[in-house]
Amino acid sequence: MIRVIVSWVTPDEPGSSTVHYGAVQGNYDFVAKGTFSNYTFYKYKSGYTHHCLLSGLEYNTKYYYKIESGESSREFWFVTPPHVHPDASYKFGIIGDLGQTFNSLSTLEHYMRSGAQAVLFLGDLSYADRYQYNDVGVRWDTWGRFVEPSTAYQPWLWSAGNHEVDYMPYMGEVTPFKNYLERYTTPYLASKSSNPLWYAVRRASAHIIVLSSYSPFVKYTPQWRWLDAEFKRVDREKTPWLIVLMHSPIYNSNEAHFKEGESMRAAFEEWFVEYRVDVVFAGHVHAYERSYRVSNVRYNVSSGDRFPVPDTSAPVYITVGDGGNQEGLAGRFMEPQPDYSAFREASYGHSTLDIKNRTHAVYHWNRNDDGKKVATDEFVLYNQYWGKNIRRRKLKKHYIKSVVVDWIAS
Repeated sequence: MIRVIVSWVTPDEPGSSTVHYGAVQGNYDFVAKGTFSNYTFYKYKSGYTHHCLLSGLEYNTKYYYKIESGESSREFWFVTPPHVHPDASYKFGIIGDLGQTFNSLSTLEHYMRSGAQAVLFLGDLSYADRYQYNDVGVRWDTWGRFVEPSTAYQPWLWSAGNHEVDYMPYMGEVTPFKNYLERYTTPYLASKSSNPLWYAVRRASAHIIVLSSYSPFVKYTPQWRWLDAEFKRVDREKTPWLIVLMHSPIYNSNEAHFKEGESMRAAFEEWFVEYRVDVVFAGHVHAYERSYRVSNVRYNVSSGDRFPVPDTSAPVYITVGDGGNQEGLAGRFMEPQPDYSAFREASYGHSTLDIKNRTHAVYHWNRNDDGKKVATDEFVLYNQYWGKNIRRRKLKKHYIKSVVVDWIAS
């Protein structure tokens, strides 16, 4: 059976934390009771955040659900995924560093026309920490309303970025991730995690692992111990696609945030290669970049290879930190383009990963500049477990510099 967490905010009064739901529009055969809480951040007082777990759902079924507050009510719907099966097809959207700007809106609207069934979100949600005092909480409220046209109708799998830390001692706020953890819950207990910032889910034919780049992860920390155990729980016979999400990229040839993921690479890359992870998605850098299958696991201080080398057991590393943000694009790439970098471009956009069966998935990166859904970077991803012997065609290295067109009044 499937379980889904529904979250919402009532601004003035707690109201009911009850969700009515069923498989027929207007007929709600089931009722679930959730919980609510509120909090303060400096002088900002939040509304009442409700989290309600809907359980016992059938696979591959459309459910309608209704939320009530006082005399008003609103109805939404979602579709549950297919049974976990090695050949179950499923289409994921990948978005990172979204924010709430005009570019953010363009990304969200393009994504909502993609036909994807769930979002893998790579961190940096609201960018509320770029504001001060009372506006921090308000910007979290506005971002929740901004993404509702998608989040109310399909699941988003959350990972936290640096803009979720919200460490602001000058305001007396020193509890990391306070706003984020109050508002966005994750199913971490189901994957035996001790912290909602790192967890795993199984969906269709994919096993998805979410890591926290801004929590301790070195050897013997809780996140390190959990990941060690989680990789051992992965069953590639049932879920052949193994996907990892994080915020700070391990391989990045942009001058922005260069080498910031190096410590996590040193901690986890050997496992990524050992367990033949298919793809690692990251954000943080406000541009797009895709790597070849490379690794640097043989590097050490005194000997070994000092640079990444081709490795057919390694994942493809893809940076999708170009959702919108408020800080602009990271347009300064290192030259010459490193051998491990297959494609890079500083444009806003989103990605989709369309899993077809146990051996093949089709990946697209779609930039907003085209004004419509155009796959600027696309390739067939072969599964590391079932498709490891399929002949691979090396993709041609490609890099398009940013193009700017100015309208001249006449």
